Amino acid sequence: MRKATVFLSVLAVAALSSCKEKASEKINAENVEVAAQRDAASKNMAAITFDNKEHDFGTIEQGTPQETTFSFTNTGTAPLIITNTSASCGCTTPDAPINQPIAPGEKGEIKVRFNGSGSGQVTKTVTVMANTAGGQEMLRIKAFVNPKAAGGTAAVGPVKN
Repeated sequence: MRKATVFLSVLAVAALSSCKEKASEKINAENVEVAAQRDAASKNMAAITFDNKEHDFGTIEQGTPQETTFSFTNTGTAPLIITNTSASCGCTTPDAPINQPIAPGEKGEIKVRFNGSGSGQVTKTVTVMANTAGGQEMLRIKAFVNPKAAGGTAAVGPVKN
């Protein structure tokens, strides 16, 4: 018990005597300037806001091409630049205004084509990379694809059990 009391006393004396400097004297003016520039730059960013991030084509026949358009607005304070788009598979093709600055408040479109492959419930994603705080956005398309029936006619709608 006595050892614990001595240890705590020494610790208290060390803690009280180590705080002789004023905190304001420890501030480096250069670091404050760098932080202010960083904060100002982070407030001057592009932001992409989509009218809708998902589109459902409904029930389609296998092999029937589909197309939709995702509309967006640059809701940020700097020009928006889409640097790349990629789809989750080769059956989906995005078409975006790559490397074309979109001013704050302006609108744009990304067309997405789906070739109608697969069967049953199909969901595909498109990743949009841009100079936004998050760096990327995800768009989603989906459809229920009826397989082509023998003889050229398609089944109608999802099968219910």
